[in-house]
Amino acid sequence: MDVFQLKNKNIVVMGVANERSIAWGIAKKLLEVGANVIFTYRKERSKGKIEKVLAAYTDHNTDVIECDVNSDESIAKAFNEIGGKYGVIHGIVHSVAFAHAEDLHSRFVETSRDGYAFAQDTSAYSLVAVANAARPFMTEGGSIVTMSYLGAERVLDGYNVMGVAKAALEASTRYLAHDLGVEGIRVNAISAGAIRTLAAKGVPSFNTILHQIEEKSPLKRNVTSEEVANMTVVMLSQLSSGVTGETIYVDSGYNIMG
Repeated sequence: MDVFQLKNKNIVVMGVANERSIAWGIAKKLLEVGANVIFTYRKERSKGKIEKVLAAYTDHNTDVIECDVNSDESIAKAFNEIGGKYGVIHGIVHSVAFAHAEDLHSRFVETSRDGYAFAQDTSAYSLVAVANAARPFMTEGGSIVTMSYLGAERVLDGYNVMGVAKAALEASTRYLAHDLGVEGIRVNAISAGAIRTLAAKGVPSFNTILHQIEEKSPLKRNVTSEEVANMTVVMLSQLSSGVTGETIYVDSGYNIMG
């Protein structure tokens, strides 16, 4: 029984950096349930890494399309191409975030104007721009899921400007859910626990956070990329058809602790 009802659905996955990316974990799960997965990339080296991990999935329906989320022109071109090829977009996984290293290693009060604007543009506004470009092709409704983190609502040492960007991302999720609900498009965020990814290496206190979760979370362990992927697939599927505008925590319950 196809409980997810995602077989042959067209899902865009944005933000795969390598095989350890949360986005790749989600993409693998989507491929397992029979979805058509369209990957976007920003730079040629990212395209090469995506094609490398897809080498084992040649019997699946996949595509790789360039999309620079800092460029409205690039976003429009990418989604027009996707819409032209596939007709309908049923879901989007937005796993895109970036901040300059100096703005993560300095105190937040020292964040540069350019660094603040860049983190917001890449990590939060990109969701708005992508939703707007994709919605003409989401003619059957659908689901947009973005990736957040606990730093959106709590001060986490070393997360700095990215925490503020994630707070804006979660607020954007709610406003987009309000705007797009009438079109049958749901928008939700997954707040994942700490997972060893390329992006996580940029957070100075990352190892400390891992240990804190093991000590303080109700489940006394860190979550896996697969657990985040499982919940994301649920949020993309009709199993969550009545849920929109929410931030769903997949973090062993760490967020509920004082």
